[in-house]
Amino acid sequence: MKAFIFDLDGVIVDTAKYHFQAWKRIVEKLGFTLSHTQNESLKGVSRIASLDRILSWANTTLTEEEKQQLLVEKNEDYLAQISTMGQDEILPGVLELLTYCQSNSILVALGSASKNGTLILEKLEITSFFNAIVDGNHVSKSKPDPEVFLKGAHALGVAPSDCVVFEDAAAGVDAARAAGMRTVGMGGAKEVAHADFCFHQMTEISTEFIRSLA
Repeated sequence: MKAFIFDLDGVIVDTAKYHFQAWKRIVEKLGFTLSHTQNESLKGVSRIASLDRILSWANTTLTEEEKQQLLVEKNEDYLAQISTMGQDEILPGVLELLTYCQSNSILVALGSASKNGTLILEKLEITSFFNAIVDGNHVSKSKPDPEVFLKGAHALGVAPSDCVVFEDAAAGVDAARAAGMRTVGMGGAKEVAHADFCFHQMTEISTEFIRSLA
């Protein structure tokens, strides 16, 4: 094991609540109510793919122009919500794990579908912990396609088999497995039970476990 690749939403910080509120306000204009269960299935999925799923649930068809307008509105709403984020929103145990990686020469990359990945890392003041950042601006295919993780491994200069991915969504775990990487499912949800290892939160991850991945 030479590198860790972290998803962002639900692994490093809980931005799912902001996505949910933004999507909820958008789809209410279509006369549709987004449930928490449906929102869970959008984790790790790109913005356009998320909208396509929502439109399918709502049995609604829009032109490409109308879709783009909704995507812009959703992102502006989301950005307004995350503009005040700070280190207090980093999930428990994350800073400690990132610090351990940095102190023990374990390469770290971000592998996220979010196009705001760099911005959020800056808001959290943890950009310096990452040797590479691959987000929605760098990929054309959504998870469960392995593109984001394969690009992360390439950016770090390591083989996919030398990477361990931390994910909280089924699509992300599937993407990492498709890339030939080991997986750590976070959050304890049944959707990530097929990961190689599972934890509810980072505080449960011991240094002994990290060493065992080597």
